[in-house]
Amino acid sequence: MVVFYLIDYTTLYHAVFLKKMSAHMQKTKILFVDDEQSYRNSFVRSFVDDEYLIETASDGENAMQKLMHFHADTVITDIKMPRMDGFALLQKIKNKYPDIFVVMATAYGGSDEAIRAMKAGANDYVIKPFDSDIIRMILSRMAEKKRNFQALLFKGEDRRKKFRFQNIIGQDIKMLKVFQMIKDVAATNSTVLLTGESGTGKELVAEAIHFESKRKDKPFIKVNCSALTDTLINSELFGHEKGAFTGAVIQKKGHFELAHGGTIFLDEIGDISVHTQLSLLRVLELGTFHRVGGTKTIKVDTRVICATNKNLEQAVQEKLFREDLFYRINVVALQLPPLRERKSDIPLLAFHFLNKLIKSHDSTKTTGIAKDALDMLIAHDWPGNVRELANILENAIIFCKKNKITPEYLPPQLTTRNKIKEFSLTLNSKSLPHAESQLIRSVLETSNWNLKRAAEDLDIARGTLYSKMKKYKIIRP
Repeated sequence: MVVFYLIDYTTLYHAVFLKKMSAHMQKTKILFVDDEQSYRNSFVRSFVDDEYLIETASDGENAMQKLMHFHADTVITDIKMPRMDGFALLQKIKNKYPDIFVVMATAYGGSDEAIRAMKAGANDYVIKPFDSDIIRMILSRMAEKKRNFQALLFKGEDRRKKFRFQNIIGQDIKMLKVFQMIKDVAATNSTVLLTGESGTGKELVAEAIHFESKRKDKPFIKVNCSALTDTLINSELFGHEKGAFTGAVIQKKGHFELAHGGTIFLDEIGDISVHTQLSLLRVLELGTFHRVGGTKTIKVDTRVICATNKNLEQAVQEKLFREDLFYRINVVALQLPPLRERKSDIPLLAFHFLNKLIKSHDSTKTTGIAKDALDMLIAHDWPGNVRELANILENAIIFCKKNKITPEYLPPQLTTRNKIKEFSLTLNSKSLPHAESQLIRSVLETSNWNLKRAAEDLDIARGTLYSKMKKYKIIRP
């Protein structure tokens, strides 16, 4: 069973979950969102005698207003609505209320909308017109997930030590899929290619695959290919014989030999030279190699896990990476999502790192994160991903003089987005359409033409942004 998590949160999340830690002792709160009054009335009538507290909203904007006073356990929302559609609402909830489960309603089962909803981070979807029994089943499943989630929070370190996923933290649906893939691929000897941006945790995933596999009692050897020069990498990977080159005063085993029976993790595989790629291809195809300067064929049983933040398919097209090697290492592809695409995990990661930092820095004063600071962490896009989050929190706890980390201890790049809307106060225009056009262009330029982020900053749906860009003929230069 895949287990991830969650390691001693501090004050803020204790307060949130303690209020809800016993779902069976209080009614589950449901917010139902649909622009059609008939659907809202029907939903309320269907569940009036059940153990639910139900609120309704007419669209996404109305839903966000309701959530300010009614903190739902689960939001069930239609997709097509005026003002703010279901997808825009989903992202707002994931950013602001990451502990709320979201179920998307679609009129077409198995449609592109349903698939898109799950990819966007919805916890489940339901088909319209509604079947009340199916909705009860989904709500029961959501409640069970929440109970399991809360139980893990209070189980303590002893339980978590049993699992090798303990360093990979996440509750986002994208991470749940990663956890399941780790479990599935660990049971095989297949070569794995981990892709994703720097700082997304590729090394942690490689470790998890190894320690969940039958090879867990054998060596796990990590090699940073980008740190080795072309003249050294063959010697490091395959070893060398005495006298093979100047300085080779003794015979040396390479990393593949040292990892015999276990796993070798080749990080930044896209940085190795074409010559080394040929040697690596032979090991993958035949399981054999020669030490540098040697003639003896050495056979090894070593599982290979590779990782890169580069586009290897493009490198193949540009003749920088061998096509045959690419297909050899790309047997099982596992792409790790960037932190900006799983923002519901940011509070979990933040308090995990805070707890570790409190212990490592022996901090007795700073024990939490203020809500406005946490909101800034959630709003940030994290180009450096989880590694950047850890570094920012370490810097904050070193200089923090208060019992909670407040915005003043966070770096400027986390607060600049809050200033974007000030463009509206400095526009020099005599007409409203021209002012709106200027504002949209300014926000797009500030967000580096990231349409998702620009729509969030403008507080409009992405579809509305597309329409306005077309209306004002705004095209990326």
